[in-house]
Amino acid sequence: MPAQFMTTKELAEHLNMSIPWVYREAARAGLAAYKFGTGRNAKIQFRVSEVQRWIDQQKVSLD
Repeated sequence: MPAQFMTTKELAEHLNMSIPWVYREAARAGLAAYKFGTGRNAKIQFRVSEVQRWIDQQKVSLD
């Protein structure tokens, strides 16, 4: 079964961005984050299907 979520580190690598960019800009860019757990042990993750849909929406025409 393929992974349904990716960590902030995996997302940063996937987008070729920095981890601080993910924490600072992902929500502003329209990427929804999911929080699993509470307190210091909480993990922020991103749904793979939503990330792919967001990437598809970023296409631009260079004509």
